[in-house]
Amino acid sequence: MINFNGTIVSEEDFKLNSENRGYKYGDALFETLKVVNGVIFFWEDHYFRLMASMRILRMDIPMNFTMEYLESEILKTIEAHNLSKTSARVRVNVDRGDGGKYLPNKNNALAFNIKVEKHNDPFYSLNKESSYVVDLYKDYFVAPGLLSGLKSNNKAINVLGSIYAQENDFDNCLLLNTNKQVIEALNGNLFLVKGDKIKTPPLEDGCLKGVMRKQILEIISKDVNLFIEEASISPFELQKADELFITNVIKGVVSIAQYRKKTFKNEFAQSLVGKLNAKLRLMS
Repeated sequence: MINFNGTIVSEEDFKLNSENRGYKYGDALFETLKVVNGVIFFWEDHYFRLMASMRILRMDIPMNFTMEYLESEILKTIEAHNLSKTSARVRVNVDRGDGGKYLPNKNNALAFNIKVEKHNDPFYSLNKESSYVVDLYKDYFVAPGLLSGLKSNNKAINVLGSIYAQENDFDNCLLLNTNKQVIEALNGNLFLVKGDKIKTPPLEDGCLKGVMRKQILEIISKDVNLFIEEASISPFELQKADELFITNVIKGVVSIAQYRKKTFKNEFAQSLVGKLNAKLRLMS
């Protein structure tokens, strides 16, 4: 079942028009959400990121597109899948409807669809893989700017990087910007741990304004024994780190075990997962 503009339809009945702008031009945005027992994790952060992104893309936001309205539509879709009492992964997609060339038609109305699937983990746990291996993806680079930080449907570099990772038996790849700085993983933000210093690339370098990134920064900032820095990371720094980990809303924290010939610990990432789950229990 899919929620299409507020109506629940079956997968078979949901038809994407060939003139859909998201399909033709990638003129669309999306949010990936984790929902447990009817609670949308970090919903306010997701909503305001979506609204800010829509304004950057000059989309006409309908008056009824409030946080309460979208939340009710998400929960309605989850209920249609009988997943209200368990864990679910949700994708909310918004586009500018059908028609137009590069220039949208003036009468284009905003469209949205919500897709839900069952997810097995209600809370976060550190990945058990002791061989989670990453490498740099250097075939293409991200140009830093306002558009590079959007969660848009223009994800060609992430698709190609994922294919490259699979072909070379990597679990993930790290992306570089045009200044050859490491900015993020294919599916999440990157953090580097060295002693009592934790570092993550700044948004200005071109990384995604991740919702989980924000939560992790807030958790770390409350520990007076740690120093958090948003600063550029060079590839040379990776092999000097004590730990590397990736963050996203679905997985939480993913510890990197190996980058090239360097293997990493995961003690800090493990403690971080505990604090993240404690924060979620307070929210529930």
